[in-house]
Parts: sequence; structure tokens; C-alpha cells
Amino acid sequence: MNQILKMEIAIFIAICVFGIGISGYMLIEGWNFLDAAYMTAITLSTVGFLEVHEPTNAGRIFTIVLIFTGAGYYLYLAGVIIKSVVEGEIKTLLGRQRLDKKIGKMKNHYIICGYGRIGQVLCNFVKDDTENIVVLEQDEGLTDLLKKDKVDFIIGDALEEELLEKAGIKEASFLVAALATDAANVFLVLTARQLNSDIFIMARASSPGVRKKLIVAGANKVEYPYDTGAVSMALKLLRPNVSTFLDVALSRKSDAIQIEELFVPKNSPYTNLALKNSGIRQDFNLIIIAVKQVAGEMLFAPHFETILEPETTLIVMGKTPDLKAFGSALNPAG
Repeated sequence: MNQILKMEIAIFIAICVFGIGISGYMLIEGWNFLDAAYMTAITLSTVGFLEVHEPTNAGRIFTIVLIFTGAGYYLYLAGVIIKSVVEGEIKTLLGRQRLDKKIGKMKNHYIICGYGRIGQVLCNFVKDDTENIVVLEQDEGLTDLLKKDKVDFIIGDALEEELLEKAGIKEASFLVAALATDAANVFLVLTARQLNSDIFIMARASSPGVRKKLIVAGANKVEYPYDTGAVSMALKLLRPNVSTFLDVALSRKSDAIQIEELFVPKNSPYTNLALKNSGIRQDFNLIIIAVKQVAGEMLFAPHFETILEPETTLIVMGKTPDLKAFGSALNPAG
């Protein structure tokens, strides 16, 4: 039985005891409702202040019974309420301390500022790959939702340096600025860049004109959701089959075809191999869509003679189990 239900039952019994006291005085002494309620209140509270009428012997016996049963129960009720409040505060405090300790140990994690519609979708997507996420949200009303979504979070203003440091910005690898206003996002990007010059910052822009300001402030990437949404809608109208394929490939469902990017480390057994000799297609049933070279050039539909140079990134398509198997083979030391 949870604590709230216990309190509800206890309060219901207390009301019943009070009602029994009123009914007893009305039946035994013949008093009106107000006099009976007053007598019951001063008896159960053990105040004993100024009896309204002189009780009969039967009334005195009833009062004695009411004191020993009802007053004792009301003391128990007060104890239940106090215990519930104290335990709730302690649990909240201990839970917050454990969460702060966990966040303090994070490295190379994601900091997502703002848990609005964009922040929620983004978190759900990133959680498929990693649980190293910290959300900074100012609205305390979203606390229950954050707990329900099992996301590590800190309630407070993301524009404050102390809060960003508490979220481990100096050890983080990525920060997403998804606050409600463009001005707030610009200031957040400026602050975050000063605290960590190497962190990758992605920012949301509500209007096209803010994109340049966010880039100048230090954002590595700026997304304009309205443009993205419009392009997606246009693609569904003009290229419905292509759109359906991309929706499936980016759905993150374990039983669907996925598109993933995989890094080729220097010590990988696939380093300096030509695609035709790598056996990727034969061994893992995967298709190499593109190869991003160290210099940044993207080779789409690479030729089978293409060499897998160290520290390149492969854009690969296939089923999730095959992608995981190839990822392990690509970096056996990782």
C-alpha cells in the first residue's frame, strides 16, 4: 500500500470518528449539531475547554471512551502525516543527490537545454544510442515528465554558468540549444562556448535571420525546424517512395533497415583495405552508401576500388544486428 493511500484511509477513518462523536452526543445528550460538534472537537483535541452543557453519566462514559479511542487515533494520524512529509522530503533529497553524483561522473555526454517538443523528440532519439544525456529545463512543471521518460535532468536556468558547470559542460562532447527564444539560444551558445571551446554545439533557430548570429556566437550547426519540416512535406508530395524509405531507415526500429555512420580507427583491421577486398557486403550484408574522408570530402556510392583510409567515416545501410556486428569488427579494441 503506497503512502498516499495510507493517508487517505487514515483521514477517512478520522472523519468517521469525528462523525461518531457528534452522533453520540446528539443521541445520548440530545444536544444540537453545533454543540455536539464543539464538544467532540475539544474532546478529541484533548483541549477540554469550557463544556457547553453539563453531561450526564452516560455522556461522561461516552466522553471517556471517545478520549481513549478517538484522541489516540488523531495522534496516530498526525504521526502518519508528519512521517509522510519527512520521508517524502528525504527521498527527494537523496534522489537528487544520487542524480547529481551520477551527472558529476559523466564524460563525453550530451547536454540538451530545453525539454519542449523539440527537446523531447531529440532526447528520445539520442537515448537509442546512449543514456549519457543531461537535460536542463527551467519549468518545474516538467519534472514528472522527465522522471517518467527516465532522463537525467537539472531544473534551472540553462543561461547560468553555474548550472552549465553542474551539468558537466567541461566534460561534455555535445550541447543542444533548444530554448524557447532565439535571444536565449544566442546567449546560451556564447556562454557554452566560453566554458568549453571544444564542445560541439547545435542550436535551434526560430527565424532564418538568427542563423548567422548563432554561428558567430559559436554554434557548429544551426537547424531551422520550419525549413526541415517544409522539406520533409515537399519530399512526401514529390517523392513519396523516397520519403517512405527514409522514414523507415531513420525510424530506429530494431527490425528495420537502418542508416548508420561508423568510424574507422587507425588500428582497425579494415584500414587501408579496398572495398572489394573488405568483405563487408559478403560477411555482414551491408551496403556502403558513402565514405567521408578525413579532409571532409564525401564520396557517394564509392567505387569498389576505394581504399578505407584510417579515421574516415563510413555511411552504412543494413539491419541493426548486422550494423552492430560490423561495428564490433571495425573496432575490436573498442
